[in-house]
Amino acid sequence: PPKGYEMDNKWTFLEVGKERNVPISPYLTTPAIVVKHRNEEGGMGIHFYKNATEGGDWIIQERIENGEWVQNHLPEGAPLSTFRVITQSRGALDVKKTNESSEGCRVEDITALSCVFRAGRKGAETDHDSILFDVDPSTGKVLGGTTNAHWYRLGLSQLLPGRCPWRSKDHAITHHPDGNIPVSGSVVPDIKGMLKLVEESHWKLCPDVPLVGWDVVLSKDENLPVCLLEVNLSCNFFRGSFDKEVYLGFLEDMVGVLQGLRLGKDGKVKGKVVKKEKEV
Repeated sequence: PPKGYEMDNKWTFLEVGKERNVPISPYLTTPAIVVKHRNEEGGMGIHFYKNATEGGDWIIQERIENGEWVQNHLPEGAPLSTFRVITQSRGALDVKKTNESSEGCRVEDITALSCVFRAGRKGAETDHDSILFDVDPSTGKVLGGTTNAHWYRLGLSQLLPGRCPWRSKDHAITHHPDGNIPVSGSVVPDIKGMLKLVEESHWKLCPDVPLVGWDVVLSKDENLPVCLLEVNLSCNFFRGSFDKEVYLGFLEDMVGVLQGLRLGKDGKVKGKVVKKEKEV
């Protein structure tokens, strides 16, 4: 498989991203931490976490806070709220050339397709529980919002009438419902810079991967106002709009390449079968 898919491992993404000057979310290098409950005794309520920097399973980070623009569009108690940006790479059309030559893929071969502001709900732990506001990639203007919470409703009982909507409203939300905060019509600061950042990051980290979903943070940290939380290589558009002509044209090219590889492989297999039959 293309080497870029290794970035799906969160720790690999952070290590390689730091090495290649990609603005990743900061992590701590302390070998391990101990977390204790303030009241439990007798060896209970104590947890040990070995850092991934020391071969452990845990990435240890300080909590990132929303930047001013983001926080102004959220209620109190909302989680870190990110922008989901989807990029495509034409370098994935020739993986061998992309991996073996510096000329195999240029940053110009990477295109940002869509951007969605995931405005987290009050009391939620993450922005997986959010209102999805579409963002115009060319201007940064926030458009209408919608939800995808029905995607995550589990159990056969959800099939009963009135339990789980089949579809959500089509980008009809203009205000954050937790506080009636206006969101649509606002303009994301420096949208061009954000899209350029993810395009360059796609080129640096995984140009052989066709489609990548980036979780972009506008943070409160003045030393790192924009950073990448992680990559998602089995990604979706989170209801964002995109240039269908560009996207479908790329998919057509991609399917053509895959079909050529399949036919080539089938031809080799059939050739070996014919050769063996002749030998017999």
